[in-house]
Amino acid sequence: MKKLFLGLGLVAGTFAFAQTSPSFGLKAGLNISSISDDGYEDSKSKAGFYGGVFMNAPLSEQFSIQPEVLYSQMGAKVTSNRSYTLGSTTTTVKGSNSLNLDYITVPVMFQFKATPNFYLEAGPEFGFLVGAKSKGDTTTTITSGGSSTTSSTSGSTDIKDNISSFNMGAGLGLGFNFTENFGINARYVAGFTDINKKNDGSNGTTSTNNDNNKNRNNTFQVGLSYKF
Repeated sequence: MKKLFLGLGLVAGTFAFAQTSPSFGLKAGLNISSISDDGYEDSKSKAGFYGGVFMNAPLSEQFSIQPEVLYSQMGAKVTSNRSYTLGSTTTTVKGSNSLNLDYITVPVMFQFKATPNFYLEAGPEFGFLVGAKSKGDTTTTITSGGSSTTSSTSGSTDIKDNISSFNMGAGLGLGFNFTENFGINARYVAGFTDINKKNDGSNGTTSTNNDNNKNRNNTFQVGLSYKF
C-alpha cells in the first residue's frame, strides 16, 4: 500500500512543478513482453495490450514530466514440439503454455523535446498486479497405418498468490507528435523486481543488481496517443 501511495504521490506532485497548465490524454498500443532467464530459458516473447490515461506537465520550454496510469498485459510463452515412434505408430505432441500477468502500471516519464515534435523520455515505472494466470494447450496426433487421430486439451490456473504484487522498472523511450493532438511512442521497460514471491510469501526483491532476482519483466511498447 505504501508503494501505491508513492506512485500516486509522484503523479500528484507534478502539479507543483508545472510551469503551465498540464494537458491530459489517452494512449494505447502493443506490448511485446518477456521474462528474464533461470527457468524461462526456452520462453518466447508474448504479445499483449496496454492502454490508459496520461498527464503532461511542462517544466520548461524543452522539459516536461508525464505520469501515466495504464492497464498493461505482460508475461511470456513457451512452445514445444516433440515426436516419438514406437513400431509403426508415431506420436506427436505440440504444446503451448502462456504466463499472463496483468498490471496497473504508473510510469513517471521525464521528457526532453529535441525538436518541437520529437522527444526522448526516461523514468521509473511502478506496477501493481491485478491478475496472474498460467494457460496451457496441448495437441496430440497419433499416426498409424496411414491414418491419424488428433486430440486436444487445455487448462488455466490462477497463480496470483505466487506472483509479487508489486513490480518496479525503468523506462527509456522516444516519441513523435504528428499534430498537437496525435502522436506515436515507443518505450522499453526493464524490470527490477523478481516476479516470484519469496518462500515467506513476501514480494520478490527489487534491485538493479541481478543477485537474488531470478525472473524479471521486460517489455517493449509501441502505440499511439491522443492529447485533449
